[in-house]
Amino acid sequence: FQMELKLIFMSTLLAVCCYCDAQSEVNECIVANARHCGECIQAGAKCGWCKDPDFLKQGETVTTRCDELQSLLKRGCDEAMIEDPHGEQVVHRNKTVTNRRKGAEKLNPEDITQIQPQKLSLTLRSGEPQSFDLKFKRAEDYPIDLYYLMDLSYSMKDDLENVKNLGTSLMLEMSKITSDFKIGFGSFVEKTVMPYISTTPAKLLNPCTGDQNCTSPFSYKHVLNLTSDGNQFNTLVGQQHISGNLDSPEGGFDAIMQVAVCGHHIGWRNVTRLLVFSTDAGFHFAGDGKLGGIVLPNDGKCHLENNVYTMSHYYDYPSIAHLVQKLSDNNIQTIFAVTEEFQPVYQELKNLIPKSAVGTLSANSSNVINLIIDAYNSLSSEVILENSKLPEGVTIAYTSRCKNGLVSEGENGRKCSNISIGDEVMFTISVTSKGCPKQVKPETIKIKPLGFTEEVEITLNFICECECHKDGVENSDLCHFGNGTYECGACKCNDGRVGRQCECSSNDVATEDMDRTCRKDNGTDICSNNGDCVCGTCECKKRDNPDERYSGQYCECDNFNCDRSGNKLCGGHGRCECRVCVCDPMWTGSACDCSLDNSTCMASNKQLCNGRGTCDCGVCKCTDPKFQGPTCETCPTCPGVCAQHKDCVQCRAFGTGEKKETCERDCSDFIMIKVKTRDKLPQPNDASYPVMHCKERDANDCWFYYTYAVNNNTEKEVHVVDALDCPAGPDITPIAVGVVAGIVLIGLALLLIWKLLMIIHDRREFAKFEKEKMNAKWDTGENPIYKSAVTTVVNPKYEGK
Repeated sequence: FQMELKLIFMSTLLAVCCYCDAQSEVNECIVANARHCGECIQAGAKCGWCKDPDFLKQGETVTTRCDELQSLLKRGCDEAMIEDPHGEQVVHRNKTVTNRRKGAEKLNPEDITQIQPQKLSLTLRSGEPQSFDLKFKRAEDYPIDLYYLMDLSYSMKDDLENVKNLGTSLMLEMSKITSDFKIGFGSFVEKTVMPYISTTPAKLLNPCTGDQNCTSPFSYKHVLNLTSDGNQFNTLVGQQHISGNLDSPEGGFDAIMQVAVCGHHIGWRNVTRLLVFSTDAGFHFAGDGKLGGIVLPNDGKCHLENNVYTMSHYYDYPSIAHLVQKLSDNNIQTIFAVTEEFQPVYQELKNLIPKSAVGTLSANSSNVINLIIDAYNSLSSEVILENSKLPEGVTIAYTSRCKNGLVSEGENGRKCSNISIGDEVMFTISVTSKGCPKQVKPETIKIKPLGFTEEVEITLNFICECECHKDGVENSDLCHFGNGTYECGACKCNDGRVGRQCECSSNDVATEDMDRTCRKDNGTDICSNNGDCVCGTCECKKRDNPDERYSGQYCECDNFNCDRSGNKLCGGHGRCECRVCVCDPMWTGSACDCSLDNSTCMASNKQLCNGRGTCDCGVCKCTDPKFQGPTCETCPTCPGVCAQHKDCVQCRAFGTGEKKETCERDCSDFIMIKVKTRDKLPQPNDASYPVMHCKERDANDCWFYYTYAVNNNTEKEVHVVDALDCPAGPDITPIAVGVVAGIVLIGLALLLIWKLLMIIHDRREFAKFEKEKMNAKWDTGENPIYKSAVTTVVNPKYEGK
């Protein structure tokens, strides 16, 4: 059951995918059902309008003038009569990015260029993207403005002492980065209402407890305009005093908003703007003002009087999104210098505020300087592009080409990281419009790198009408006595009028008298059930496939119900007109599937079908049953076929033979099928085509068996037994035993023969000795010098007993 459910689910998913694919292939030009040229070109970038007055066939509606370009050309519309406007782009200001080195001649900030081009205009046609390249290059020795915004609640007392000497030290360190550096200072505490501070008279004078001498609480106070005098910074900051409040979160967002929008008070220049926000606590944001009875949302405007924010009791805290917008609008990059305890909170805030950084604040002035420099290097090493609000229907896409050839698209295409001074990066920006805005007028958008004052200004123009629209004739006589405007080869009917020439009133389009003229041969079907009767004239229905159309006075014709061959309409060699194939030259037959060209029947010997067949519709029909193939040249049963294919079969089946090195190149003209045994090979009586059995021997005296044939599809087919038949080798064991036994027996036989010969020889010698002995005549006399070696002694006592 589970398996059945899986199969049902997979089938449904496959059907949905197929449906989606089919939908994606729908011709948007036809779906638009455009009745005039302007509507057509807004349907898509591929759509064109045929303005040829004689283009439409009988029964076709005016909407069929709108189609894809290739389809219009195929249907007979001359290319010069097709309205197909295209967008364009014009660059108006293209100042080259500044190549400047530190120590060179000082330039005004407005003379330094880091982004190129600066101004251009794009003319957009619906669905057609317009792309341009934007170059960004960080200039060396670029001016910097830094505003130090500090929390002066009581817990920041030690940090205030460190900041009092920050001016000159920071000026010295920043001089290593830029020769044009300015610094300013401001402070904040909290809204001056309950429950954020105590409103008792004594606490308003001195919010601190005990004998601590603190200044009155305030929301935000601007202390020092941006200046290049570090000593002045030290002096004014040294005059500041700690204040206090009741709750832990501070009103820093009020202060950030005023610093962002009060540029004329702060003294911001059109240079790199840094805001250092120093605190040891969290923050209030939009909605928290209700605790103090403040319900009006922050208006995002400057409210400084005598350098003090005066509307903290009137407007709520700004939201994070509001701050992001104002910081971005004023090109301010924020550095949060906070204690380690609140690092996680401000890290999350950093993720919401683009071009911001977080550093750890400690009780050491040199640490603050290092924090600022590190944060600046981090911020300035990344460029992020943002664009202003886009008009309705307009989309924009970014592709970045950063250092080391890194290419990114989508959201990552907006930014490049690890950019050093002097590095150059490129962005490809593509702007696309879908349709036309309700009010057709030029629109302006801007693109800029976050944290930089420079921007690209882009003017967008929209193509909403064709060129031929300008030549339209209102109330033209061609449109039934002036009932429409004749433009682009067709009538654009006035309100209340319909028909190809606007000849009918929309109130009279469906009457019995008009329907009668739409019935063929007084039949019952209106427009052959393939169209609608409008003003007594058939307007044929459209098909989902843009290449398929109904036509004719009664929509009785179509171009897709002709005979097919090879699953192709009219065999792919003709066109279908009113359900009859009109064949191309050199083709004939009801489905245009019979070629009159005999070149495909020409054999290599320049004879038609090798002289062994007839050429019928460009295909040889062999009359000699032995011969096969497209030109009757293949004879699978003729002598020599086996030897001809031996090397190729050997290399493909066994990887051996003379052609094993060139096998893939020389032996790919047949289909090879391996079988296990010889009885699995095709037999002549089993196949419907001749089969040749082959037996060949390789270099190792092994036999291999295969068959060769040309099947009914004229494909060469080889079946081969996948095992070689090699002669059995000798049994080594008996041979070895026999050799050893033979050697032993021969040795024994030789020994026996030698022994026998020795016996015979000895006997002969002994007989010869005996014979000589018998024939010897011995002398019996004694030798006078002979003395016997025996001495006889007689015992006197011996009595012989």
